[in-house]
Amino acid sequence: MSVRAGIVVTGTEVLTGRVRDRNGPWLADRLLELGVDLRHITLCGDRPSDIEAQLRFLADQRVDLIITTGGLGPTADDMTVEVVARFCGLELVVDDALEVRISEIITGLMKRMPGGHSVDLDALRAANRKQALVPVGAVILDPVGTAPGVVIPGTPTVVVLPGPPRELQSMWKTAVETDALKAAIAGRTEFRQQTVRMFGLPESALADTLRGAEAAVEGYGQLEITTCLRRGELEIVTRFEPRDAQAYADLLAVLRDRHADAIFSEDGARIDDQLAGLLDGRTVATAESCTAGLLAARLTERPGSSKYVAGGVVAYSNTAKSALLGVDAGLIERYGAVSEPVAEAMALGALNRFGADTSVAITGIAGPGGGTTTKPVGTVCFSVALASGPAQTRTVVLPGPRADVRERSTTVAMHMLRRTLIGDPGVP
Repeated sequence: MSVRAGIVVTGTEVLTGRVRDRNGPWLADRLLELGVDLRHITLCGDRPSDIEAQLRFLADQRVDLIITTGGLGPTADDMTVEVVARFCGLELVVDDALEVRISEIITGLMKRMPGGHSVDLDALRAANRKQALVPVGAVILDPVGTAPGVVIPGTPTVVVLPGPPRELQSMWKTAVETDALKAAIAGRTEFRQQTVRMFGLPESALADTLRGAEAAVEGYGQLEITTCLRRGELEIVTRFEPRDAQAYADLLAVLRDRHADAIFSEDGARIDDQLAGLLDGRTVATAESCTAGLLAARLTERPGSSKYVAGGVVAYSNTAKSALLGVDAGLIERYGAVSEPVAEAMALGALNRFGADTSVAITGIAGPGGGTTTKPVGTVCFSVALASGPAQTRTVVLPGPRADVRERSTTVAMHMLRRTLIGDPGVP
């Protein structure tokens, strides 16, 4: 049996949605890398009874490892260590060396803060003294901020980590090196994980292919396959033990045979990563109407994007399209702002305005009330222009409300750009 784990994410701000949980998914990936079978991620507010209920639920599931996040601060609602100690049947004691370390950290922080010299450091140290309380026998994880973490050996072993993602991620590296955590996961099973990404394929078509593969691929039942539709792309994640590598290879062969045109990544690389490589040594400009700059934002998310993103224009009005991108007013009047000729003119205008060698233009009807019988809401025209050749232009009708149309349009544009750059103008 593989090592089993559970995660308890604490924090009323996370439970109510004011703060998005980043720790649960991040830890899930780290456990997968270690070959640990994550069974549950639970979420609860800063109430002792609720935190303890989550711990007992996971213990009842016979997990070998429980990881908690959050609730390690100096305020009254930060009580995770206290609850975990009670759950483990351990007394809390002050660690003198840790108290001195926390005091030094706080003093240094106050000195660097505006007005920090006027703060009553003695009162502050007293408030933070609770952070030096640790369960007897626990392994202390040194603070990254002001909050230490702990690893408590036992069945299950409990790892208590802070809530801020930067602190948690750094502290996790220390936690996995402790003898207590190593002992807890000593019986783990090695897993491999492979990700295939597709674009332009309905989920129903993929489901049909997987049903066929279940009968055709020997060992299919040993593959743990999950599929997810995100931003118009299909993500197929397969987890398996090394002994089942041939079954995965046979599954991949089936996917290639049925959907070669839709597969754009077999190694998990995202479209953003691929475009960063394809744009190396080039410069790209954007011209957007209905997407409000979302394409430019996606292209500039990666570090180093300033090397290849020359600039972008968001032009909603016809006057702006003419003034900023040089689109002929007569062309707009003749074909309409949402048309392939105008999309192509916008792409060429972006090329010229920013002196780029590559450009992408999007113009469409995303919101309610703007559609017609011939051009319903969701009609979007795209054009990708290269300084070295003709523009590639097309029109699609995308489903959903305004936000969905915008996001899907951005994805379509990125895939058109990728296909153009690799010399294949067709878009699935």
